[in-house]
Amino acid sequence: MTIAERLKNLSVPEGKIDVVLDTDAYNEIDDQFAIAYMLRSKSKLNVKAIYAAPFFNDRSSGPEDGMVRSYEEILKLLSLMDEKVDVFEGSRGFLQNETTALKSPAAEDLVKKAKGYSPERPLYVVAIGAITNVASALISDPTIAENIVIVWLGGHAQHFEHTKEFNMRGDYAAARVVMRSGAPFVQLPCNGVVSSFTVSRPELEYWLKGKNPLATYLAENTVEAAEAYASGRPWTRVIWDVTAVAWLLNDNDRFMLSRIVPTPIPTYEGFYASDPNGLPMRYVYHIKRDALMTDLFKKITE
Repeated sequence: MTIAERLKNLSVPEGKIDVVLDTDAYNEIDDQFAIAYMLRSKSKLNVKAIYAAPFFNDRSSGPEDGMVRSYEEILKLLSLMDEKVDVFEGSRGFLQNETTALKSPAAEDLVKKAKGYSPERPLYVVAIGAITNVASALISDPTIAENIVIVWLGGHAQHFEHTKEFNMRGDYAAARVVMRSGAPFVQLPCNGVVSSFTVSRPELEYWLKGKNPLATYLAENTVEAAEAYASGRPWTRVIWDVTAVAWLLNDNDRFMLSRIVPTPIPTYEGFYASDPNGLPMRYVYHIKRDALMTDLFKKITE
C-alpha cells in the first residue's frame, strides 16, 4: 500500500461503501443505537455482516456468554427493524498472545470477505467492542490488512491519564495486533473525546419514545439502564458506539474533527507508548454532539 493510498483510506470515504460491524451488543445500551444507525444509513452504507464480540462484566458470566448474549441481541434488533443481515458468532474468549488466532465464524468470514477487496476499494470494518475477532482475522491472514479499513471505538484520549478503557483492556493483545497490523486505522477514543456524546431522559422520551417499535425500545432500554444507577438524580447517558458509525458519514467534518497522527502502541499496563514503526492513523479528537444526535434521531424515527 502506498502512502497516498493509506492517506486516502484514512479519509472519510466517498460514495457508497461496504461495511461490517463487530459489536458486543449486549454489553451496554449504545451498541443498539449504533446498529440501528448503520442499518438506517443505506444511502451510504451497505452492511455485509454483523459479528458478535466477546465481553465480560456483570452482564455476562464470561467472554463466551457475553458473545452469545450479544449474538442474540443483534438478532433482536434486526427483528425490531425488520432487517435481514448475515450475523456470525465471534470468539468465545480473548487472545492469549499476539500470534495465535482464536477461530470463530466471525473471524473466518472477515478473512473470506476481505480477500474480495483491495486498497483501491477497501472493506470498512467498524469495531465497537474488544477487537478480538478482527485481530484473529489479521493473525490468520495478515495479507487482508491492505484490503480493509478499521474504525475502532476503543482506548481513551491520548492526553488522558491512562487507556484502561473497557474495550481496550478487554483484550490488550488484540488491540496491539490491530494497531501494528498495517491496516489503515481510525481511532475514536472514549474518555476525553467520545464521552461528550451523551443523551438525556427528556430527549429520549420526546424524540424517540412512541415513534416506532425500534425507537421505543432504544429509549426505554436506555432509561431503564440509567435509572438502575441514577434513580432520583439528573443524568445523561453516553451512547459512545454511534460515533464509530458516524465516522463513515462524516462528510465535510459535519459530525466530528480528526487529524493524522503516528500510531502508538498500547502497553499491557494500560498506557500508550510511542512506536518507532508506527504508521499514520486517523485520530478523532472532537465530536459535534448536536449535529450527530439530530441525524441519529432522524434516522431512528424514519
